[in-house]
Amino acid sequence: MAKTRISISLEQQQAERIRQHAERAGMDVSAYLVHAATRQMAESDAIEAQFAGVDALIAQAEREAGELPDEPVVAAPAELTEQERREVEEALGLVHGRDRQGHRPGHAA
Repeated sequence: MAKTRISISLEQQQAERIRQHAERAGMDVSAYLVHAATRQMAESDAIEAQFAGVDALIAQAEREAGELPDEPVVAAPAELTEQERREVEEALGLVHGRDRQGHRPGHAA
């Protein structure tokens, strides 16, 4: 099989690190880079194969969502009631790590 030459540009520091790693692996730089690229491609191919079914489901869901009619815009109430405001504050406190008494779990009151 005929070989093809590929030229790359990189920072001197990167080139030196690659040379050092290739030497430790007992390979020349070309063989080392081909090995690294081939390994990365195999990993990418395996990941793509693993998620192909999920990707197909997402694409199908996006197509179906694009075919749905637009929902009418419903105006939100201008103001929250006092009870709604307290409920929102309580929920946000829980999200931010505070219990119902306003204390952060694991901290002294």
